[in-house]
Parts: sequence; structure tokens; C-alpha cells
Amino acid sequence: MNEKVVVITGAGSGLGASLAKKYSELGSHVCLLGRTRTNLERTAQTLVNGYSIYELDVTSKSEVDIVFQSIKENAGPIDLLINNAGLGVFDLAENIGEEAIHQMIDINLKGTIFCTQAVLPDMKERNQGKIANVISTAGIEGKVTESVYCASKFGVRGFTESLLVELKDSAVQVYAAYMGGMRTAFWDGIFSEEEIKNLMDPDDVAEIIMDNIKPRKNLNVTEVVIKNSF
Repeated sequence: MNEKVVVITGAGSGLGASLAKKYSELGSHVCLLGRTRTNLERTAQTLVNGYSIYELDVTSKSEVDIVFQSIKENAGPIDLLINNAGLGVFDLAENIGEEAIHQMIDINLKGTIFCTQAVLPDMKERNQGKIANVISTAGIEGKVTESVYCASKFGVRGFTESLLVELKDSAVQVYAAYMGGMRTAFWDGIFSEEEIKNLMDPDDVAEIIMDNIKPRKNLNVTEVVIKNSF
């Protein structure tokens, strides 16, 4: 097990919670990051190994820097960062409010950048570590009522692809997951119960992501696209 210390943003529910549980079962010390402590504590109850909980607003670079420094001091060097925190507000482009625009750009894009910046210097110095960005298929194709959400995710895609170029001569790995809708609270109030029922299971998506991240001789997966079957 190479990932002794795993940091997951947006770990309070959905895919983040599934990834946390599965990495814990593999023996990792999982650091649960999110805005709502009660949600993180609910995820923590499913873990079988050591864990840490950190309330964090990823849109605040100062908060990110403090939390990640605390993780390194208390849990040790970070082996895997999973940038999973995300927010979507969906409507026709002209109807999306200013606050919603700021939130999507700040959480989805800036949050990914800030958290990545917090781990890069140490990973580069150690010449090891992995950064996995959960991006969504909204980062590879435009979608109706998702214009700003797509804009934020296209931004994360550009950031991720640039990291791959920057780090090509190092052993630090960068990975992107472009997945469709999952059966999580993310879609509450957006899709009907019937529509949500037919979406992908986050446990299945978590397994695919983990299987593609794990080290293999003479092979490096940089991205995977996971779509619903309908």
C-alpha cells in the first residue's frame, strides 16, 4: 500500500465518502476534509482505520495552507490528494446568479488549485505522490443548463493537463476522472427520484478511480472517462 496518508476534499458524502471508506479498508490514514463537520463525522463512522477530520473551506487559500500544514505535522507526508469537492448550480446561462457563479468557480476551480498548491512542493521534493482531480464529464463537453459548471470544470481540466506537462520529468503522478452523474445528494432538487435511481453508484465509480490510480509497472493512467450506460 503506497498511499499511507490520503487526503480527500468533499469527503462528507457521495463519491468522497465512498473513496474514504475504500482507502481506509486498504490501510490508509484518511484525512476527511469538508465544510460540514457532521457530514465528515458520518463518513468517519464507516472507516476501519485511523482518520483525521478537518473542517475546511477550499475557497480560502489561507485556510487550505493551515489545514494541509496541520495534516503534514500530525499524519505525515501526503501520499495522495483527491480533489473531490464540488458544487453545481444549473439553469440557462442568462439566469445563473452572481453568487452561484462565484461559488462554482471558487469551489470547483480555485479550490482544486489551492489544495494542489499545498501539496506540490513537498511531493516534488520527495519526488513521489499522487494528485487525483475528480472533474466530471462537464469538463470535456458542454451541457444544457450547465454553462458555468462546465466552465469551472473545463478550467480544472486545463489545470490538470498543464500539471501533467510540468511534472513529466518527476515521479509525481497526476490523474483526472471524468465521470457522469452518480446516485448522490448532489442531484437532490435537480433530478427526480426516478432519474437519480438510474444514475451510477458512487461505490462503483470509486473502485474504477482507485483501480486506475494504483501503480503498475511501465504503465501510467492519466485520465479515465466514466459514463452512465443510458
